[in-house]
Amino acid sequence: MKKFRGLTLILLIAVLVLSACQPAATAEPTEAPQPTEAMAEPTEVMAEPTEAMAEPTEAMAEPTEAMEEPTAEPAMADVTCEEPVQVGLITDLTGGLAVYGVMMERGFRIGMEYGADEALGDNTYQYGDCEIDVLVRDDQGDAETTATLARELIEVDQVDMLVGTVSSGSTATLQEIAAENQIPLIVAPAAANDITGVNFNEYTFRTSRENYQDFINLCQYLTTEYSTFVQIAPDYSFGYGGAQSARDACTFYGGEFVADDIFAPLDTTDFTSYMEQILDSGADAWIVTWAGAGFVPMFQTAADLGILDNLGMGASYFDNATMVAVFSPVADKMVGQTSGILYHYTAPDNAINDYLVEKVMEEAGVPPDLFDADGMNAALMILAALNETGGDVSSDALLQAMEGLEFEGPKGTISIRPEDHVAIQDMYIVTLTDLSAPDFAMFDLVTTTRPEPPCLLPEDMQDRCGDLAIGSLSGE
Repeated sequence: MKKFRGLTLILLIAVLVLSACQPAATAEPTEAPQPTEAMAEPTEVMAEPTEAMAEPTEAMAEPTEAMEEPTAEPAMADVTCEEPVQVGLITDLTGGLAVYGVMMERGFRIGMEYGADEALGDNTYQYGDCEIDVLVRDDQGDAETTATLARELIEVDQVDMLVGTVSSGSTATLQEIAAENQIPLIVAPAAANDITGVNFNEYTFRTSRENYQDFINLCQYLTTEYSTFVQIAPDYSFGYGGAQSARDACTFYGGEFVADDIFAPLDTTDFTSYMEQILDSGADAWIVTWAGAGFVPMFQTAADLGILDNLGMGASYFDNATMVAVFSPVADKMVGQTSGILYHYTAPDNAINDYLVEKVMEEAGVPPDLFDADGMNAALMILAALNETGGDVSSDALLQAMEGLEFEGPKGTISIRPEDHVAIQDMYIVTLTDLSAPDFAMFDLVTTTRPEPPCLLPEDMQDRCGDLAIGSLSGE
């Protein structure tokens, strides 16, 4: 596998106060905002902890080894570019998903500052003998705006690479435009399976995880505690994909679903009938794949009906301020529960994550949140690819370099699977300890996993899957 070692600054840090759930980062996040549609991509999971979780079980992936720390004073990158490299970054900075878009853009910028030889200002960086210009665009979470911006970046600004975006729906549009114009696209932080599944094309890569990785991470734990399950999800594509992934992963690890999946409209405010179905199912635990403001009334209803007392619960943990907003009203039921999360700043232990934490603290007065790591990894992936090509930004050279690429980031080693361009990466099992903890340091790390999802490519491309399980974890 190809390897890239970024520049290193070994930094001593103190984790401070976090609240990235605002369109622009603030230095004094005194109130946790209510969740919005910004939660449409990253719903995740939790369940009752037991003594068994003190050590990883056989069913769970072994913790990954600590990342080799990069050297403190790396040599100048040996890359040369005939013209400045143009990178178009599309994200949501002011729309319904801005809570995540701000994290992603911030992490990307810090990743460039970390990995490049010099920051020249105005989103311009020096890497060896290459100048890299990053053109940031705000799609406001709207697919039509995403398309317009992408075409302008390609046709007018003549970008060499695209990065984005937050919404999985908008990302599907971005994929089509990138492929039509033979421009490599790095997807961050959209999570839908379809991005590297039925919508896959050779120009699409990702540093974000996909839904399957969420549920492999989660179900390895849940099935050590519970045998039977029921689940609820929103009635649209993200919910369907999440429900399918949860059903496959938890079944693969020995669980059984005892009722049909429950799908409710995303704008549901009264969850009584749905929670009654869950209560009547007879399941040991209920799994939640959800998005948006419905989290608060859903969990309040679950508490009122006794579901939180009688069933284990799975819904992967999400961004810090929304965690506080959703679970504080039912904190007595939630604290002590164990679940999965794709990233929390306290989980990884490496110099790159230390750098990310310190820089976000300096800039925003808060530590990094759920998707800062995805953004930073996207920047480091670009630098790693340029390192491989020696500065050649032709599509052929970049595609060859990015397939099978390995590089180090705040979550440790990221491996781009050559078969379908899925980003294999560390994920975490954590126990919720204190929703009121200073600096949002609300978790204890239980273990680190490294989920390998099945190959979800469409039938006419499945020859690319090689020895990977196709379509499901069992390959059936």
